[in-house]
Amino acid sequence: MVTVVVLINIFISLILLYVAWRVWKLKQIIGQIADKLTVYERNTHAALYNAPDNIYTAQENINNLRQGNQRLEVQIQQVRQIVNLLFLGRTIWGRSFGRRGYIRGKNIPAK
Repeated sequence: MVTVVVLINIFISLILLYVAWRVWKLKQIIGQIADKLTVYERNTHAALYNAPDNIYTAQENINNLRQGNQRLEVQIQQVRQIVNLLFLGRTIWGRSFGRRGYIRGKNIPAK
């Protein structure tokens, strides 16, 4: 009877030893995962730490470019108006002085 109890205790001890070994391995794996997550968190923090300032700076730059672009568009529109006035003046000048045979920059011989 004592032998059966000792064998059962040895068997239970082996099972508990196996469970303890598995828990110890699980602890190591969880520790490795935690270390990797810590490294990922540090890298993410380093990458995103200046992101708000960079976004604000980029927004200011975009606004400055838009304002500059608007000024240039106004200037382009003014140049277009001047060129159109010059073409209109040239057309009126040609009609006023009877320059026949001159159509849009091409000399056409009179018949």
